[in-house]
Parts: sequence; structure tokens; C-alpha cells
Amino acid sequence: QVQLVESGGGLVEPGGSLRLSCTASGRTLSDYTMAWFRQAPGKEREFLACISWRGANILYSEAYLGRFDISRESAKNTGYLQMYSLEAEDTGIYYCATALYSGVFYRAASKYESWGQGTQVTVSS
Repeated sequence: QVQLVESGGGLVEPGGSLRLSCTASGRTLSDYTMAWFRQAPGKEREFLACISWRGANILYSEAYLGRFDISRESAKNTGYLQMYSLEAEDTGIYYCATALYSGVFYRAASKYESWGQGTQVTVSS
């Protein structure tokens, strides 16, 4: 089992940037992918981006391509989501999740086995 802990959330002004971290324990992630999701108030959990651990292959939701940047430091078992030009609509709880990687990325939350507890991001002036 993979245990995940998100950090880095908080209050940020519109137009600002924020970097979220997701640290994994329990297993190495060589055969896994790590994804980031967001659940905004009153909305379903939304796929943002995913990265494979071994080869750092990346899939972005087209809605956030160019504004969100996913990365990882495999030696630290830590993934990152760097966010730029944040807007009020980006407010929500951000989750990281992992799934075994077989060469296919998934956008559906149901495909991921392990989840962090989430970190709150609030974009407001």
C-alpha cells in the first residue's frame, strides 16, 4: 500500500502561483503513476495531470496545459504540481493519487488506488 501526503496549499491572491507537494511512503513508485485531482465546491473531482514515475511521461488535462506543471523527484518519492496564474475558480481541495502503470494514463478517479488526504487551495483577494 502507498501512503500519500499532500502539502503546500494555502491562500493565494488571483494571478499568483503555488507549488503543491505529494510525498509517498510505504513503497517506491517505480511502477506507478501519480496524478493530481481537484475538487472544487459543488463540483466533481477533476483530473489535472499525471506523471509516470519511471520515465516521467506526462499527461495534462487540456484545460490546464501551459498553466500547471507536473514533475517528480524520484529519489525523494515526491511529486509536485506547480500552478501559475491562479484564479478564483482554481479554489478547491487538491489531491494526489497513485496507480500501477501499465503504459496507459487514466483520467478517472476510480482508476487510482491510493489517495492523499487533500490540501486546500483558496484563491482570493
